[in-house]
Amino acid sequence: MNALKALRSWPAQKRDALPLALWSAAEIAEAVGGTASAEFQVSGVEIDSRDVRSGDLFFALRGETMDGHRFLDKAFANGATAAVVDRAVDYPHILVANTNTALESLASASRDRSTAIRIGVTGSVGKTGVKEAIFSALDRASRGATHRSVRSYNNHVGVPLSLARMPVRSHYGVFEMGMNHAGEISGLTAQVKPHVAVITTIAPAHIENLGSIEAIAAAKAEIFEAVLPGGTAIIPADSPQFELLHDAAKAQGVNIVSFGKSDHADVRLLDAIPVANGGSLITADMGNERVCFSVAEPGEHWISNALCVMATVRAARGDLGSAGLALAEMGGLKGRGARLEIAAISGKALMIDESYNANPASMRATLRQLGQTPATRRVAVLGSMKELGDFAPRFHAQLAEPLAEANVDFAVLVGDEMSALVQALVQDLGKGAGAALAGGLSFAHCDGPAEAISALEEFGITTGDAILVKGSNSVGLGRLVAHFAARN
Repeated sequence: MNALKALRSWPAQKRDALPLALWSAAEIAEAVGGTASAEFQVSGVEIDSRDVRSGDLFFALRGETMDGHRFLDKAFANGATAAVVDRAVDYPHILVANTNTALESLASASRDRSTAIRIGVTGSVGKTGVKEAIFSALDRASRGATHRSVRSYNNHVGVPLSLARMPVRSHYGVFEMGMNHAGEISGLTAQVKPHVAVITTIAPAHIENLGSIEAIAAAKAEIFEAVLPGGTAIIPADSPQFELLHDAAKAQGVNIVSFGKSDHADVRLLDAIPVANGGSLITADMGNERVCFSVAEPGEHWISNALCVMATVRAARGDLGSAGLALAEMGGLKGRGARLEIAAISGKALMIDESYNANPASMRATLRQLGQTPATRRVAVLGSMKELGDFAPRFHAQLAEPLAEANVDFAVLVGDEMSALVQALVQDLGKGAGAALAGGLSFAHCDGPAEAISALEEFGITTGDAILVKGSNSVGLGRLVAHFAARN
């Protein structure tokens, strides 16, 4: 069969008759209960005038201190086709009573008009990376018909925005959900109404607001509340909070699939062999079959993440073969594991960019990964872990052990909260701050990124060094990464 005949014989699908434009003026007006000033079609939805591209619909949202209407000129200068506003303007627009409520209404309309299988992802650690891996796996199998939240758009604005952006032709939609307080996931999952709800892991992130690890698990388990009938909960079998998560999912009447190393896991790790690129060759028992696949991302935490992805893809009726290929090809995300080659004395060094987020569990995991990374010297630039409240001194001090286990030669500790780790290092090793410590470890304690850059430059990056940069986003260690990446 020649190419022309093959194209003509391609099976028609119902989705082929669906519109190519994301939204028309009439569809938006009906969804949000507004009035259109003109006929138009849009190809995207945006809330930040700086990110507007040609063809976008701009929502002029109101916040406590900001009013999106002030940025209408900027949005249209950048190519906006129309805007959603709460007052008449000279640009093409949809007039509504409340723009924030209108965004949620458009999100609901997008969800209800679509036949896409929706997947909600939350967890204390790894939710953005797992979300991206699930997206890559399903996008490969659906030939580009998978939609997902971009960046970390996972809050009360990001989730409806991500829903409103979902094309009607999508086969799958993958949505990240974050929280700082109890009740927030409940509201987000009610918007998404997922077919599959995923919890990556439970760790003491945001414990300042929630008070205990059990309260964190209960807050994450809110994601099961709006799972559609016949839907599936994906939960970590190895978590100490497994029973709590299991009972919460069972109470909602959803199917439960667990993943991990535990004997009771439904998707169970049988073997994981390190491979040359730092990743792993994984063999897993999925109950009715065994699968063998590679994951490019290094670290033991990505073995667990990969099992979670496989469990999710199967629950979403995706293709496991495509998922395996996607995991084998994934690279690290900016701020979440990206590996950069940076200039060093007489050569190159490796910088591992984990600057976007940090909590006790992810700190330990990435330090363990650093310890397994071949290197002439190992350097850890660690920023404070935020939202730990009264638990902060203890969790920071406990990083002394994984630092030693990773055979770190030099540590740059950034932020006030790192004082507890400095004290632990001094007490445990009986040396003064900044002095050479047992096992060759030395350290510098810095107030912020600028001082950390100076400390690292004074230390001197040489060929073969491996430098881990990790901290909560508010510490600003992304500036340090950008500084050394720019030197190339």
